Amino acid sequence: MKQKKIFNVFFREKPAMMLVTLLNKNNNIYASNLAKVVDCTYSHVVKILQEMEKSGLVEFKKQGRLKVLALTKKGAEVAGYIDKINNIL
Repeated sequence: MKQKKIFNVFFREKPAMMLVTLLNKNNNIYASNLAKVVDCTYSHVVKILQEMEKSGLVEFKKQGRLKVLALTKKGAEVAGYIDKINNIL
């Protein structure tokens, strides 16, 4: 519990965990799946993902009617650092 509290001092938990979840995904992930995993509303997840897309961290890949989420190279690097910091703390 203490580890989680100190991590939240440095990072906003939900956006950080969204990036880490995308980094560690085993298969295709969509905004609705991501919302369930990080325990957030769908609309909040989409809003954060749009900001991350503007910053070049994530991209939406259209597969038919679905939009699959993927990290960019920059996003994967940032997510890796966040994951390392979380493990150290």
